[in-house]
Amino acid sequence: QVQLVESGGGLVQAGGSLRLSCAASGRTFSSYHMGWFRQAPGKEREFVASIIWSDRSTNYADSVKGRFAISGDNAKRTVHLQMNSLKPEDTAVYYCATGRSPGHYEYWGQGTQVTVSS
Repeated sequence: QVQLVESGGGLVQAGGSLRLSCAASGRTFSSYHMGWFRQAPGKEREFVASIIWSDRSTNYADSVKGRFAISGDNAKRTVHLQMNSLKPEDTAVYYCATGRSPGHYEYWGQGTQVTVSS
């Protein structure tokens, strides 16, 4: 089994920054990509950002482009999400996930709460 643990969430004022981290442990497997998702109260979970290890290409939701940056180290099985210029609408539980093939995320963390006050 693979475990993912997120950290770095918290309360921040609008315009501030937070850096989320996610570390994988447990069974070794060949990860194709890692990503961040979020779920706000009463809303469905949505994609935020992802990184593909083979070419380190990244992808972002339109709502976070230019404000968030994903980075990571596949050898260390860690991924980070630098979040700048935070807005109240970024408030959500943020989850990291990883998978072995495009479009699939097999393992998920428990989530970390991010709250942005206005």
